[in-house]
Amino acid sequence: MHFFTFAEKDTTLYQDSGSLNAGLDEILEVRKDVSDTGESVNVSRVLIRFDISQISASIGNGTITNPSFFLNLFDAKSTNLATSQSLFAYPVSQSWIMGDGRSYDNPRTTEGASFNFRDGASDGTLWEPSVSASGCTWFSGSGYEASQSFGHNTIDVRMDVTDIMNKWLEGTVANDGFIVKRSGSVGNLNPNSDEGSTTRFGNLSFFSSDTHTKYPPTLETVWDDSRWSTGSLSPLSQTDIEDMVVYMKGLRPEYKENSKIKFRLVGRARFPEATYATTPANLSVKYLPSGSSFYSIKDAETDDVIVPFGTGSRISCDSIGNFFRLDLNGYQPERYYRLEYRIQSGSGVEETDQFFDEGFTFKVTQ
Repeated sequence: MHFFTFAEKDTTLYQDSGSLNAGLDEILEVRKDVSDTGESVNVSRVLIRFDISQISASIGNGTITNPSFFLNLFDAKSTNLATSQSLFAYPVSQSWIMGDGRSYDNPRTTEGASFNFRDGASDGTLWEPSVSASGCTWFSGSGYEASQSFGHNTIDVRMDVTDIMNKWLEGTVANDGFIVKRSGSVGNLNPNSDEGSTTRFGNLSFFSSDTHTKYPPTLETVWDDSRWSTGSLSPLSQTDIEDMVVYMKGLRPEYKENSKIKFRLVGRARFPEATYATTPANLSVKYLPSGSSFYSIKDAETDDVIVPFGTGSRISCDSIGNFFRLDLNGYQPERYYRLEYRIQSGSGVEETDQFFDEGFTFKVTQ
């Protein structure tokens, strides 16, 4: 299962603007601006927080087991990226106020989190009393860091933040959200870090929770929810699988957002052998290979992969046939999604690995 949580709040902290709040900007930026002489370096950092209470409750009641967690940020035309660099996420160590400012406000909005203050210029609570422009504070060390490396091509971020999430879920530290940044120190005082050096890395841009696109940040929870109890059903033979068709039973054209759906699919030989049984062979349900049958979900318009093939998309089986479940919370309403399947079977020279895209689509409605 892949469960998506939208951000509760986010903002960008700009070093060169000090007390500027940008809580309502549609774009989040991890910038690095170096002057022509190299004497001046200014960076920006992203803060983002997700409410994880539902995830915590689902782990507590056994609905979610052994999960992995990913922070998803979607590219919004990043520019001038270096050929190789890394992005890091850490748990913020203090509370902060998102604010309702925008980076282009004139006069500028100074209430809410900024590079200098965590709550705004009026209250004037510094992130770090010993550093007047510290740009947030965060926990670091083993279990408190996540990262992703990439090249000069603009890409979306899908960062494994499982260790940080476990710290929050275990209550080791409070959930005050992530800070997303290049390597660097509080106050950007370390000239040997990616932030503090004069090396130009370019400007990373991501859609914020205030975007009007379908690409807001998400926290993705992934776990294996598959179940396997075949009852009296028989398996598809290797011969059946080698020339197989896949169809769905009861697929509806539309589902309401936040619905929890059980989808059923059937695999059968393309040309079933003739038998003298009372039930025609093409109506006889057999089950797909256990543990190696997967589904994937794509945006039907853009082909963006929402749910990839993997351990979080294994197909289940009960006495009626194969199925899988979807929680549509976190899926964008008024969009169409397409289902695809991957069926692996056999081993060695007998191994088959087949992909099925039969145009199975559905719409999520409000």
